[in-house]
Amino acid sequence: MEFLLGKNEKGDKKELESQNAPLAPRYYMTGYQKLLTKEGLYGSNPPWGVLTALDMKTGLKKWQVPLGEIDSLTQMGIPKTGTENYGGPAVTAGGLLFIAATKDEKIRAFDKETGEILWEAKLPAAGHATPAVYEQNGKQFLVIACGGGKGTKSGDSYVAFALPDELIKN
Repeated sequence: MEFLLGKNEKGDKKELESQNAPLAPRYYMTGYQKLLTKEGLYGSNPPWGVLTALDMKTGLKKWQVPLGEIDSLTQMGIPKTGTENYGGPAVTAGGLLFIAATKDEKIRAFDKETGEILWEAKLPAAGHATPAVYEQNGKQFLVIACGGGKGTKSGDSYVAFALPDELIKN
């Protein structure tokens, strides 16, 4: 309130004003405040992050699965809840969907038709980016930037994986 009343000039508020209406009210952005419990969990029911496949011919949902997990809850026997996601998937001609956008610092491969998780690996930091898939000399590779951030530890590495030959479609 002190900032709004002009008694405090400091803070991270960003003033947003309409360029076309000089008498328009002023609004202030303080960032995205999350509703969290005292344990740091989200203040709504899970899932807290999902991966959804749509049928582009019909527009209907093909499948949806929780994406990511909170290790402390998984260790207590609570099914995967999903986490915040920052990044997109990459899909191969062989029918694999790779994504590493979760806060749990894992990269996963899903069957693009069923949503079944086929593989996962721990990363040195969260991969809040879209993976790249490329082929070199007949071998297919997957690479992800592991920069972390957004509530996870920071990182500065790229991790590459070689896909098994049987997953490459000619």
